[in-house]
Amino acid sequence: MKEEVKCFGCGAVIQSEHAQHIGYVPKAALEKDHILCQRCFKLNHYHQRQETSLTKDDFLSILQTIGDKDCLVVYIIDLFDFNGSLIQGLTRHIGNNDILVLANKRDILPKSVKETKIEHWVRRQLKEEGIKPVDVIISSGKKNMNLDDIFDSIMEHSHGRDVYVVGVTNVGKSTLINSLIKHYSDAEQFITVSEFPGTTLNLIEIPLNESSTLYDTPGIINDSQITHLVDTETLQAVMPRSELRPMVYQLNPGQSLYIGGLARVDYEEGDQANFIVYVSRDMQIHRTKTVNADELYNRHKQLKFEVPGIDTIDQMKTYSLTLDHGKKDIVISGLGFVTISSTGAKIKVKAPSMIDVFVRESLI
Repeated sequence: MKEEVKCFGCGAVIQSEHAQHIGYVPKAALEKDHILCQRCFKLNHYHQRQETSLTKDDFLSILQTIGDKDCLVVYIIDLFDFNGSLIQGLTRHIGNNDILVLANKRDILPKSVKETKIEHWVRRQLKEEGIKPVDVIISSGKKNMNLDDIFDSIMEHSHGRDVYVVGVTNVGKSTLINSLIKHYSDAEQFITVSEFPGTTLNLIEIPLNESSTLYDTPGIINDSQITHLVDTETLQAVMPRSELRPMVYQLNPGQSLYIGGLARVDYEEGDQANFIVYVSRDMQIHRTKTVNADELYNRHKQLKFEVPGIDTIDQMKTYSLTLDHGKKDIVISGLGFVTISSTGAKIKVKAPSMIDVFVRESLI
């Protein structure tokens, strides 16, 4: 039987019969030592998106095979959308394997926030999820942050076993792995990176040392993030590429904030309070009176970026929230969060019905 050849960019099995299927390359390219599929080539060179036929269940089935291995699991989490980047039931999928957590995209959070504060916050959140990691390292694949600590921790906790890197789509998994490859390997081929969900399609094998291999796994799709509902232009605007800039709005009850045309925060009841918005710099924030807010959305004139298929504000879901004491974040998964300190405040959020909206302990 002829050995399968895989794309070194996404892990898809190479084929030259069906141009619209994953793993396609022209027959003339099959003789190369390292083959990049046409989809990865277009992503890398032309930033063209090509849909795939893989489903969430396909990705989960790959993840579940890890539970049959004796390995180290490197679990990458996105600090910008921490809760949205959690894999539900992770420990059920991976069995009793050790977990090393990398809290990625530190470069997106304000520099003023201390790493120790971020790490303690992450550990508290993981404890609530029932996850007991062997270590937590704050990281940034984009900025090559703490690569030595990451590499040393992988070598320490793998004990010669294989290493599987897991995470949901767009947590920066492939970017971080490429950073490690560049610093600790002589390899000249790198994993395909893009902001489009589902870029990695199968296991990608990367030799770690003589006794073990590092595997990049496909990103698990989380349908509760807004990034899976928007078009390409909006996706590029929603995902922050630089340090978050806090935007402070002092609101009284009866005032609302639109985050582009993607979500709305209504301040219903409470004392005058500061609403500190942490979203991509490409997002526009619009303040208005709540009594005028529906009309503003339905006119579609002042609010940039909208969710396809939602034409009126009534098509959005309303989430009713009450804040207890202390500083809290109102999270709109994949879009960002709003920090508020107003005990007993009543707030409504309007967002697409599939999106997770909730209150958590403040990160910043």
